[in-house]
Amino acid sequence: MAKLKDKVAIVTGASKGIGAGIARSLAAEGASVVVNYASSKDGADAVVNAIKGQGGKAIAVKGDISNEAEAAALVDAAIGEFGQIDILVNNSGVYGFSAIENVDVDEYRRQFDINVLGTLLTTKAAVPHLKSGASVINISSNITSVLVPESAIYSGTKGAVDAITGVLAKELAPRGIRVNAILPGYTETEGTGAAGISGTDFVDQIVAQTPLGRAGHPDDVAKVAVFLASNDSGWLTGEKVNASGGMR
Repeated sequence: MAKLKDKVAIVTGASKGIGAGIARSLAAEGASVVVNYASSKDGADAVVNAIKGQGGKAIAVKGDISNEAEAAALVDAAIGEFGQIDILVNNSGVYGFSAIENVDVDEYRRQFDINVLGTLLTTKAAVPHLKSGASVINISSNITSVLVPESAIYSGTKGAVDAITGVLAKELAPRGIRVNAILPGYTETEGTGAAGISGTDFVDQIVAQTPLGRAGHPDDVAKVAVFLASNDSGWLTGEKVNASGGMR
């Protein structure tokens, strides 16, 4: 039996990469999925069509989750289409690296607004609709333990996500809502390819430090998300699950 039959999931930033992989995997286990995107309608539509092509249910909803009204509208769209929310995956995220001498206020705000404020606003909008047994999954990063030079802003955002996860796990536990985080290691996506990161010496160095000996793929993270979304993880909350091939 599908692990997520009759469940409804929102996945933010799901038009590509890890988010798209999570959306497809949740749908494969029976969930109806709201595929959120900020700008890539074509990417989101492709994910929706792939899910429907496998007999699943999905819709694409545009929204900047760092904007409170748009985060609320995303949740309203899920309720309007499917009538409930059981799973929220806060995946939307941006990154950028620079030496401390080059830290820029606008870049700081860009990363913190999407990675941190967006997580808070989307969760705030969803929580009134979440019932006992619901699962909130925040996508963090193992960069908070690996501590890569020139990643002060990005690492700061993910450290905040880890702290938010722990706080909300305690805050929402009396309602039966679980909150956990996944900390992916380096993961090959469309974004890493477009940024010119894939195939570089930097990636070779990461792989050399990864006990399982390769870069991650979106499906590696998606399988963990399915576990955390399902009743199989019903006794877990406040956890930070490293999905990094052993790199930490």
